Amino acid sequence: MLGRLVTHWPDIVGKDLSDRAQPVKIRYRKVPGEKSPEAVLDIAAPTAEATLLHYRKDLILERINQIFGEKLVTALRFVPLASNEAPPGRASLLRRKPVSPADKEQLANILDNIDDPGLKERLEMLGTSILQDR
Repeated sequence: MLGRLVTHWPDIVGKDLSDRAQPVKIRYRKVPGEKSPEAVLDIAAPTAEATLLHYRKDLILERINQIFGEKLVTALRFVPLASNEAPPGRASLLRRKPVSPADKEQLANILDNIDDPGLKERLEMLGTSILQDR
């Protein structure tokens, strides 16, 4: 469920806020007298964006429940971030280092024997990503 939320996040909160706020966790809690548990979505966002999202809370819940076709998420909870901190999921993209020319050449040599251009491209992207994370 969280994966689908992340995939549709720009449609849910709008492109203006989707890069500055991210869904991070869905918590379930049992409500006395109810058959199904209540789902609370935790959203990590800096204070300013959390305020904007709070004002859009009803619209966000409506859009989430449209995607899933039923009322699965019933509440939102905002997890504060420092204004210079990237939301989870985007932080690793911001900290990636460039790949050195020597590493690029070594990766190209490893992938030189692969004939399928689509597979070669995907493996090159994977290799680059791995090198950036080191």
